Amino acid sequence: MKRAFWTALSFLAGDVQADRSVPPTGFTARLTLFTAAAMALLAVFALSLSLASARLAARWSDDLAQSSTLRISAPAEQMAAQTAAALEVLRTTPGIASARALTQEEEQALLTPWFGPDLPLGALPIPQLIEINEQGGGYDATGLRARLQAEVPGAVLDDHTRWREPLVAAAGKLRGLGALAIMLIGASTAAMITLAAQSALSANAQVIRVLRLVGARDSYIARAFVRRFTLRALSGAAVGTLLGAVLVALLPGGAQGGDSFLTGIGFSGGDWLWLVLIPPLTAAVAFAATRGAARRMLERQS
Repeated sequence: MKRAFWTALSFLAGDVQADRSVPPTGFTARLTLFTAAAMALLAVFALSLSLASARLAARWSDDLAQSSTLRISAPAEQMAAQTAAALEVLRTTPGIASARALTQEEEQALLTPWFGPDLPLGALPIPQLIEINEQGGGYDATGLRARLQAEVPGAVLDDHTRWREPLVAAAGKLRGLGALAIMLIGASTAAMITLAAQSALSANAQVIRVLRLVGARDSYIARAFVRRFTLRALSGAAVGTLLGAVLVALLPGGAQGGDSFLTGIGFSGGDWLWLVLIPPLTAAVAFAATRGAARRMLERQS
């Protein structure tokens, strides 16, 4: 443990003589900083979209899991009687906390987004909807359907299973797509930093030859490149992550969430802690990519 600490401290401190073999400024430095910042910014948005979509789908799924809908289709003269009978059946069913028939105004509000505000409900055979709220472990849907079929022939029970299952599946797919996007961002970061490291090594071939003449080993030279590019990636990723966090926080409703997907994009509570991992993970990717590139290039130049 102590050895690892001193190794890390030595890596961060670096070596002045070895650092001279790595250009402190120029194209490779700007490319590394820009790539790390841009990829970190994209990672913030990919993570935000993934977490927000999963959070929204989970909220919808939980809401649907605790509620059901009973739809009664009957002639107008029988509607009131069947509604009363259905409410009595629901009142005596274990696992149901409450049940109430929606008013005409509430049904109008449900249909307005689809048919407009001027829909004449009185002239259309609109079924009566009853909202059911569950409690505890819920109710026996099979037994309730059997009772309704016997006592309220025009009633159809919808326990929202067909709505809940696609939402859970969609949440899993969106989380998978988010993870795939983050992996692609990491791979792109590694590729760009590898190109920058190879360019820097090629541009400093003469300096490397001089270092070898005075007895420097390839591991000593490679460590300087790895350190410089790792620190560049770390600083660039920190800037990109900070900028991404600010942009996400400025999105409408990002802090409060909401029932809309667009207003729910953002981080909530402990989700913000995921952002702390982006700069060190970017630095780790840069470390591995630069180390591999340095070894290959130094072997070719030997």
